[in-house]
Amino acid sequence: MKVLFVGNSHTFFNDMPALFARFAEITTGETTDAVMLAYSGRELEWHRKEYFSLRYQLMYGKYDYCVIQQAAHPFPAKESTMTMGKEIIDLCHRTHTKPVVYMTWAEKRFPENQQKMIDTLTELAETNNALICPVGIIWQKILKEYPEIDLFWKDGEHAGVYGDFLIAASFCRLLTGKVSPEVSGLGQDFFGDSTFNFELPRILEDPEKVKIDLDKEKTDTILKVIESVFSQTE
Repeated sequence: MKVLFVGNSHTFFNDMPALFARFAEITTGETTDAVMLAYSGRELEWHRKEYFSLRYQLMYGKYDYCVIQQAAHPFPAKESTMTMGKEIIDLCHRTHTKPVVYMTWAEKRFPENQQKMIDTLTELAETNNALICPVGIIWQKILKEYPEIDLFWKDGEHAGVYGDFLIAASFCRLLTGKVSPEVSGLGQDFFGDSTFNFELPRILEDPEKVKIDLDKEKTDTILKVIESVFSQTE
């Protein structure tokens, strides 16, 4: 399976696509290739304007899926999301790549924004024959029912290590149909003990150093909620 992730920092934090690929390979026993076009603060409109990069990837990359992530904080107007999202989804269809809408989550301080994101992104997927990964719905449910699991990074916007576990496992469940219990406790943290600076990125030459161990009780709970949400929508 080969997947292209298109988005911004809510895609690239903690090397989430690589964590997804790791989960998918553990779950299926098959090679999973995750490629990423993600840049800080960018909306779908920016990706649409940078058409030739996306076009090239979809025409020649031979992807099975393309994950499309709209900006989240703030969440752009519905009109822009629907228009730009449709154009990118149409490009996916023309290149025989299955589009996947990535439903993100609201800021910690503005939980009331979640429903707008759910409604808009669900409509985008349903009206354009795309899959949707209901990360926002799962995130909201965890916050309500298991507040002891901290999904956010320290800024209250990006995903922390448990948030990225949730995201990667949700995409694994969507694209493979299941998540192996063997992924429980596996995480990634590209910060380590450093202070992160978007202008001065830290390069780790050894990807193994990004891998960390998470609390299995917490990740088991996240997997249980993921399965519950997907079971309700199938």
